[in-house]
Amino acid sequence: MKKEDQIKDTNPDTIEIEEPDYDTESDVALSYEKFSRREIRSIIFHLLYAMETFEYETSMSEIVDNFNRGFALDIPKDSEVCSVAQAVIDSREKLDEIIKPLLINWRFDRLGVCTKLILRLAIWELLNTQEPHSIIINEAIELAKCFSETDAYKFINGILDEAVKIIRPDAQSAEKTQSDI
Repeated sequence: MKKEDQIKDTNPDTIEIEEPDYDTESDVALSYEKFSRREIRSIIFHLLYAMETFEYETSMSEIVDNFNRGFALDIPKDSEVCSVAQAVIDSREKLDEIIKPLLINWRFDRLGVCTKLILRLAIWELLNTQEPHSIIINEAIELAKCFSETDAYKFINGILDEAVKIIRPDAQSAEKTQSDI
């Protein structure tokens, strides 16, 4: 076969983009119901990052549509992922005001985007869920290890440890009592 016969039409006006063919089970969009709690937090973080990137001018619905198409996901728009991400976004000024006093010898505007988003999510969880603070902090550390600057997880750990003392002052004494048993 000649090389000319192998080359297809490359005119940008006539190129057809084929939709993916989901013939096999492995090609089907990932089902939201099968996500672990860690994966759910990771998706929330990614939605927060996307919203920050678009300077909060794109709707959550558009971002979720893009994620579903681009990453073969199946995130319902009425899911916990969307509602938590939107709640964090809606209360970001309040969350930032909680974070700022905890930044000893550090300015808020010097925080990396990922570090700031992880802190916002974790502080929001401390304020609005019954999840044990140790799990919230651990999950924030794991997000930081994956997505933040090299040693940001240590910084996040310290900030959240101080935040727990303010937001859930009874929680630490309750945990110590449990560990003494």
